[in-house]
Amino acid sequence: MTAAGMPKRPDYGIDAPGVLATLLLIGVLGEILGLFAPPLTVGPVTLVFGVSMQIAGGIFLLEGALMLFYVKWGKLRHRDRILAQVPFAGSEHVLDVGTGRGLLLIGAAKRLTSGRAVGIDIWSAKDLSGNAPERTEANIALEGVGGKVELRSEDACKMSFPDGSFDVVVSNLCIHNIPKQAGRDQACREIARVMRPGGMAVISDYKLTGKYAAIFAGVGFAVEFRGPFWRDTFPPLKMFVARKPS
Repeated sequence: MTAAGMPKRPDYGIDAPGVLATLLLIGVLGEILGLFAPPLTVGPVTLVFGVSMQIAGGIFLLEGALMLFYVKWGKLRHRDRILAQVPFAGSEHVLDVGTGRGLLLIGAAKRLTSGRAVGIDIWSAKDLSGNAPERTEANIALEGVGGKVELRSEDACKMSFPDGSFDVVVSNLCIHNIPKQAGRDQACREIARVMRPGGMAVISDYKLTGKYAAIFAGVGFAVEFRGPFWRDTFPPLKMFVARKPS
C-alpha cells in the first residue's frame, strides 16, 4: 500500500469467488477424507472409497487451479484478445457492460485519444471479489486514465443512454449473471439500441453466447464467433463480434 492507503498495482479481483472457494474446499476435503475412508467389500468386489474420493478431490483441485490461473493471469490475455477485435482509431465512445473493477474499461481507455469509455455495473460482490465503485476508481487512478473514463451504477437491462450513443460495446462474463432469459435478452437488445450505426459489440461469456448472438442477428447485426479459448480461460470462454448495419 502507498502512504495514502492506495495499492501500488491495480487489482482486478477474483471472478466468482464463491465458486473458486467451493472448488478448492471440496478438493481439499476429498483428498483428506480419502486418506481415512476404509474399503468396503460387497461379495467378491472390494470398493476402495478412499481412492475414489482422492481422485474426485484431485479433479476439483485441478478445476480450482485452472480457475485461479484464469483470474490472476488468463483474464489479462483475454482482455487483450477482446480489445484486439476492435480497430481503434482513438476517437471512439466505448461502453463496458458489467465493468467490475475496470479490466476492459481501462484497457479500452488506454487505446483512446479523444474518445471516452464508460463502464456500468450493479456491483455484485458474488460475481467479483471487492466489486465496488471505489475499487474500480482506484484502478483507474493507478492506470492513469481518469480523464478518459466514467463509471455509472446501471443495470444492463435498462440503460439510461440515448439510442446510438456508442461506437463500441464490450462485455465479459456479465450477461449470464442476469438470472432470467427475458432479462438476458433485454440486455442484448439494450446493447444493440445504444450502439451507433456501423458500430460493433464484442461479447464474451462461458455459456449462452449462441442465444445472445441470436438476439443481435434478429435485429440485423452481422455476427461472427471466436473461440472457445481453452489455453488461458476457465471455464473456456467464447466470444462473438456483432456489427450494427450502417
